[in-house]
Amino acid sequence: MTEIPEHLRKRAEEARAKAAAAAGADAGSTAAVGSSPAEGAGGEAPEGASGTEAESKIPAHLLERSKAAKAKAEGGEPASTEVATAGGAVATATAPAAAAPVATGPGGHTQRLLTVVKSGSIQDVKATPQDKVHVWPHLLVVEFVAALACTAFLLVFSVFVNAPLLELANVNQTPNPSKAPWYFLGLQELLKWYHPMVAGVMLPGMGLVGLILAPYIDRNPSNKPEDRKFAISLMTMFLMYWAVLVMIGTFFRGPGFNFIFPWNVDLFVEL
Repeated sequence: MTEIPEHLRKRAEEARAKAAAAAGADAGSTAAVGSSPAEGAGGEAPEGASGTEAESKIPAHLLERSKAAKAKAEGGEPASTEVATAGGAVATATAPAAAAPVATGPGGHTQRLLTVVKSGSIQDVKATPQDKVHVWPHLLVVEFVAALACTAFLLVFSVFVNAPLLELANVNQTPNPSKAPWYFLGLQELLKWYHPMVAGVMLPGMGLVGLILAPYIDRNPSNKPEDRKFAISLMTMFLMYWAVLVMIGTFFRGPGFNFIFPWNVDLFVEL
């Protein structure tokens, strides 16, 4: 709503006072002379005629807006304005109450910024996944199932494969070839190639010492295979080296512990 400036409002009040004084003077002179056509007819002259001419300098709608704004500022009811019509009737107009203004920001937005938070200052509450499980029930259940599977395999294997005990050993007859148990065939194969001191003491001793020192040489705390390349490579080479020696001593050694091809001669192995 547009408010009327103060100087215009003062001018309107002064013009209204002058118009009222002039109207009173005219009414007095008319009553004294008695020459007014309205008086002769038994009526009275309208007092608001000259006042209306004086007030015509300021539009009526601006005066109404000014009164309504003053009434709203004082906390009162909307001001009512009486306007004289052409027929002499008085019409009362009530200025409608204006809606409360809504504070808006740039671009018409009604949101308001409370505060600015620095990047990274909010605590991250997401749980960090850990590559760990409890012994019970995760580990023990898996081990128990694996033990049952091995027991079932051995039971089925013993049904189809006969493994009887051999006759008593004859001290006067040495079997040819004379082989150690399978877990010692790798060492027996080394004895075929090297001196007993080298094959039986130095090489096995160096392997055991290397395995003992491996955790101290590779101090990587990670338990992921892709992060433990040195330890995995060392253990893989040891297992492959020993497995190859056991396979050679089992399937490729015949009478006199000589090298043979099992598909050409025979398989000199006893289960």
